[in-house]
This record gives sequence, structure tokens and C-alpha cells, in this order.
Amino acid sequence: MFKQVVLSAVVAFGLIGAGCASKSNKNASTAGAGSSGSSLGTGGTSDLSGSGSAVGTDDTSGLSLADRTVYFAFDSSDIDGPGQAIVSRFAKYLASHPTAKLRLEGHADERGTREYNVGLGERRANAVSAALISGGASAAQINIVSYGEERAADPGHDESAWAKNRRVEIVQL
Repeated sequence: MFKQVVLSAVVAFGLIGAGCASKSNKNASTAGAGSSGSSLGTGGTSDLSGSGSAVGTDDTSGLSLADRTVYFAFDSSDIDGPGQAIVSRFAKYLASHPTAKLRLEGHADERGTREYNVGLGERRANAVSAALISGGASAAQINIVSYGEERAADPGHDESAWAKNRRVEIVQL
């Protein structure tokens, strides 16, 4: 229970910090239908905080695993610099902890059809998965799901809210 409260607080502060990030001036166009989401990989249990360590750190390598959200540009599944740093830390963690497992939850903002946004969320989660695997993680450690626009981090209807909703959340299993 305490772990969930601390994790929720870390995620909340991460989203607040993302709201202060610079904004892009991309057009708010919509696109056609895409594919539906799917689940890949297997489930299981693991503790990303390391044995006996504070939440968000791994005692064996000193990696900070507190940042669990990778943000994306409008209608994109390309991982930017800050996102690459987050993915790299998790790839190193997974490579050194072969029994650890993650769920990658892909999300999109409200622009576009529901079907397109589910597909976009899946492409984003797949991009993070591919980066984790290229960094040394095993595909068996990763489970992918896409929620599209259905689980918005910010219910607003402006660029600031949309930027917070274009994301992949990394969840420990």
C-alpha cells in the first residue's frame, strides 16, 4: 500500500514537471483508422526498486527508476532524448534482472479516432519495447497494452493536456 502511494506521488510529480516542458507548434490534424491493441509477452511479478532499497532505485546499479513515463510528439512514436534516457535505464535494469517484468501502457491524446489512437498507443509501446530489447532486455520481460485516448492523464482540451496524454507508462508487474 505504501509503495503504491509513493509511486503515485512520483508519477504525479513527473506529470507536473512535464507540464512545464516546452510546447511544440504542430498542427492538430486527425487521421484515419488504425489497428487495435494487443498484448504481447508474459505476466509475472518483480520489484523494480531492488531488494531492500528505496522506491525508485536499484541498489545493485544505482539506477534511478523513478521516471516511468516516456512522452511523445504529436502523431509520433519516435522516442526523444529524455525518453531514450528513461528507456536506457530500464533496459539496463531488465538486462541485469532477468526475472523482472514490465507492462508498457501506450496512450494517445484525444485527437483522432478511437481506433487510430489505440493503434498509435500500440506503436508507441512497441517503440519503447524495441528500445528496451535493443538495450539488453528480453521480449519475455515485456507486456504491451494500448489504451489509446481512454485513460487520459490530463482531461483538458488544449496542447498542454494533449502533451501529457501522448505517453507510454512503464508499470512493474
